Amino acid sequence: MTYHSQNKLTDGSIVSLPLKTTLKEAVVIEEEEKPEFETAEIAFVSEKYYSKEQMEIAKFISEYYFSSFGEAISLFIPYKTMEPMIQIQKEQAAKEGEVTSKDIDADQVALPKLSEMQQKAYEQLLHKDKVLLFGVTGSGKTEIFISLMAKMLEEGKTSIFLMPEISLTPQMEKRLNIYFGESVAMWHSKLTKKKKESILKGIEEGKVRIVAGARSALFVPLSNLGLIVVDEEHDDSYKAMTRPRYHARDVAVLMGSKTGAKVVLASATPSMGSYYKYDVVKLDKPYIQTEKNYKFISGDSINHTILDAIHTHYKAGDQSLLFLPTRGNFKYLYCESCGKTHLCPYCSVGMALHRKHRHLKCHYCNFTEAIVDTCTNCGHTPLKSERMGTVEAIEVISEAVEGIQVEQFDKDSITTAKKLKEALNRFETGESQLLLGTQMLSKGHDYAGITLSIIMGLDYILGLADYRARERAMSLLFQIAGRSGRAHAAEVIVQTGDPEFFQTYLADYELFIKDELAFLEIADYPPFASLARILIAHKDESKASKITLDTVTKLKSFKDIEIVGHGKAPVERIADKYRFNILLRSKSRVPLLKALHSVDRREIEIDFDPVEFS
Repeated sequence: MTYHSQNKLTDGSIVSLPLKTTLKEAVVIEEEEKPEFETAEIAFVSEKYYSKEQMEIAKFISEYYFSSFGEAISLFIPYKTMEPMIQIQKEQAAKEGEVTSKDIDADQVALPKLSEMQQKAYEQLLHKDKVLLFGVTGSGKTEIFISLMAKMLEEGKTSIFLMPEISLTPQMEKRLNIYFGESVAMWHSKLTKKKKESILKGIEEGKVRIVAGARSALFVPLSNLGLIVVDEEHDDSYKAMTRPRYHARDVAVLMGSKTGAKVVLASATPSMGSYYKYDVVKLDKPYIQTEKNYKFISGDSINHTILDAIHTHYKAGDQSLLFLPTRGNFKYLYCESCGKTHLCPYCSVGMALHRKHRHLKCHYCNFTEAIVDTCTNCGHTPLKSERMGTVEAIEVISEAVEGIQVEQFDKDSITTAKKLKEALNRFETGESQLLLGTQMLSKGHDYAGITLSIIMGLDYILGLADYRARERAMSLLFQIAGRSGRAHAAEVIVQTGDPEFFQTYLADYELFIKDELAFLEIADYPPFASLARILIAHKDESKASKITLDTVTKLKSFKDIEIVGHGKAPVERIADKYRFNILLRSKSRVPLLKALHSVDRREIEIDFDPVEFS
């Protein structure tokens, strides 16, 4: 169907179109000459519109991340044409030289006092458009972010502050409100429709000038954007797992280029790609320097050493934190003696254990072998695969340490924003003394009372079927260890059969990055190559298999791309659909994108720059 309008429309205009008996909302992409055949008239033009920058970024997302333009533009919240009365009031205020709300906001901000090291980093950041702030845990990165946001307010500009997920928002909301009051709003997927509308009204009226939250906060309609901060930039939560499969960190960098905004990526354990690509500003000492004692222990369960440490810190009136690896879909065979995981001989990633089919399988190249029982590294037997869950861990600890209140902190227990706030409040007030959970624990929480961090399951993470397994394990160690010792001396217990690997880098994460980059370059993995994953899903297994083989055949005709492997996906069936994978690699993005666009079709899904492979 083709439509026309009596009025000239700009690209990005939102219109309503008659379609059969209903009206459908649509976006004007471009205007064309009226054709000779009959066209329908646009019903009406909305007061909302997408900006030129939003349209350009959506176009990039749709092409790079293989989604429709409609899926990409729907990420964004459109701007709203300013009401005439508000516009008149602002113009009148400007003529009379009155003080505007943004000036009041800037003047009222009592900035945090920066240390000499923080001040130096802040000044360096002011002179860079795209930069990585590499600061150890507890070095005071947040105070620098606040100073940068205040600087933007002073210049009449707005800011976006991204965090990997909403588990961080309650604590950060308190800190930002102290400095910015009603000028800041928290934005995430758990907000009610009414709350979102209230925030958008505040943005339209110029009252809300800082938006903080999870990755969806990147797409709010802020005018005159001056700063985007991506905190914990290494975190995989920034990658969307459904279409469009965009990475918020990378889209933030693009958005900065399009809008002229400064982009600051920040982490204590930066991703290899960010360290490799961007200028680095360092904070290499914590704001408050405390002693941290590391103890490496063997085993794979909550043993007497762990229980004794929890008991000691609990009796001393202190708080503890215990990390368990997330329960994944697969188990990996690992050696209890040396801590090594049984690896694929061709991919250097863990071989997944399929007990049902009685074999081990590599989920990169699909190499398969019989289940082994002896460690190929040290000869120890038998190999193990069991892992403890959070509920079992809580039962063991509660029985052994009388009176201790354990806070379960994982996605099974924290299902709403209310439950999250209540759990964190209980821990902050000392009502609970042990925070026990999974990946959520590593995400930037700052509690002065934690004097013990316990990290279990690192060997399991080290052996995952992921080329970033070492990076994920090392990053997790540093992040969890960094939750303790913020104000007092702390103890860190690390359960691993491979202590030498971790001990080498305890004092210097940057040394690990440099060594790991050298390995990745030799192995041809990002950031020295590009990866893409094609997922085929169909109710008919034979059809899914045929689509996979047809796609592989077509891909083989393209130069400069490598088909790393193809076959059944690690999770072979979901929602009654059989799943197959194709993993591709190339030295350059361009030939890989070209090849992928040639095979893109309705039955397949393409994940460019994937971060998980199940």
